Amino acid sequence: MSRPRATAAVLAAALVLSACTMSACAPSVDPIERLGRKAADRVHPHGPSGEPTYRRWGLTEPLAPAPRPPLRPLSFPTALPPVVDHVPTSDRVVFLTYDDGAEKDPRFVDMVRELRLPVSMFLTDSVVGPGYGHFARLQSVGASVENHTLDHPAMPGLPYAGQRAEICGQQEKLKSRFGIRPRLFRPPYGTYDTTTLRAADDCGVAAVVLWRAATTPDGITYRTGDKQLRPGDIILVGPDEALGPTLRERTARLLRRVQAGGLTVGRLEDYL
Repeated sequence: MSRPRATAAVLAAALVLSACTMSACAPSVDPIERLGRKAADRVHPHGPSGEPTYRRWGLTEPLAPAPRPPLRPLSFPTALPPVVDHVPTSDRVVFLTYDDGAEKDPRFVDMVRELRLPVSMFLTDSVVGPGYGHFARLQSVGASVENHTLDHPAMPGLPYAGQRAEICGQQEKLKSRFGIRPRLFRPPYGTYDTTTLRAADDCGVAAVVLWRAATTPDGITYRTGDKQLRPGDIILVGPDEALGPTLRERTARLLRRVQAGGLTVGRLEDYL
């Protein structure tokens, strides 16, 4: 073989090897796997200053991961949607819920994302107003969006047509905004009657959600049972108080109480 031909053969072999390395001979990477890697790369255990993420949000230790949720939501032997303030589970989880939608702190979105908090937002259309974009951002980082009526009326005593309009109207509003029809409904003020349950059922609601514990300026109050957090508790993070702590501060204070009780936060929609 002449020298030019030998040189050409070597170059050809190198090109084949390069093409093999870059395509068929290299292990393929699934597109979903690539997306997963990118998402993982965006979650940093430390902030820009090297401070652990949990400390930046007012915690003294990382929030424990929630156990694996049930394979399917719990079933209840009721003809109408069950009314729950507590999830019957032995998992050491509690559930964080927020009402109305008046507070739209963009830093709370960062808190939910960085701590991976599975919070549930029960929204009222007349309160959210033009601020649905904020809750779309919360939904994009893992928050769930649920129904809290169109106009926040006290439900007991309202005629069926009025209650149905409040619940179904907000179902449609949230479906158009977020692409998902809520499965959970919280009546304003936590009050309801049989007509409420009938209307909720007709609007496609799977469960009516109250709360056993609620945050206050002085700590936590309990509607029923013993005066401490226990597995399965649904917690209402109370509304803004005049000149009081921010939503982030109230959430951090609650999370410290949750951790002190040997509990963590679960996703309510995985259980109901």
